[in-house]
Amino acid sequence: MSEPSQHEPQRGTDPVGARVELVEDDPTVRGAVEQYLGAHGYRVRVHANGLAARTAILSAPAGERADVLVIDRMLPGLSGDELVREVRARSQVPILMLTALAETEDRVEGLELGADDYLAKPFSLRELTLRIGSLARRSRTAAAAVDRFAVGDFEIDSGQRRAWVRGAEVLLTSREYDLLRYLVRHPDRILDRDLLISEVWGWSFGDRSTVTVHVRRLREKIEHDPADPRYLRTEWGAGYRFSATGREPEAAG
Repeated sequence: MSEPSQHEPQRGTDPVGARVELVEDDPTVRGAVEQYLGAHGYRVRVHANGLAARTAILSAPAGERADVLVIDRMLPGLSGDELVREVRARSQVPILMLTALAETEDRVEGLELGADDYLAKPFSLRELTLRIGSLARRSRTAAAAVDRFAVGDFEIDSGQRRAWVRGAEVLLTSREYDLLRYLVRHPDRILDRDLLISEVWGWSFGDRSTVTVHVRRLREKIEHDPADPRYLRTEWGAGYRFSATGREPEAAG
């Protein structure tokens, strides 16, 4: 771990009592993270390997399921990649991956597995806590909502965090859902990646490739032909434009 970064995600009140499952084989890192999160009001359960974590996470009763999973990518037995893949096949719980692999392609790989966030080692304990807080806060806020609305071909249920396109439900990760909900709320506007990092991820800065990966994954789920998108178009040099109807925006007269 390192000292707190000067560039950290936006501040916010961390949800008190959120459950965190930490999967980390390094005892020094595991102990430091567990102690720090505990001191900040989180309920933390730790695992030293992927096999033990898989059993605990997937068999947890409803009242004891985690609000956020923090998973190291390099784990003995069952790798972090495999664990994320198995968990994501059965749950939409927010996942943050930790790794010593800091190249952009490594971050992209982690996100494509279904992770919602990615933090490279060495990391600031404060930054980790803020990122966990952002994931848990958004998940809990949405779970408490009763907002259900339809725009164009899309219907969103904020209480159940579910989405439908042309009447067919699409299965989304936590962050994909957050991104789609924001897009549906802001149709026919050009949205650049910095704005999406701020509004969807809740960060004051961030790796733009995170947005790129999530847009690509979302297209694969909502578009008939992701290579020729109708709903989520790229405006080259500017950002993205979302059309809830799949039609080109009308030109100003």
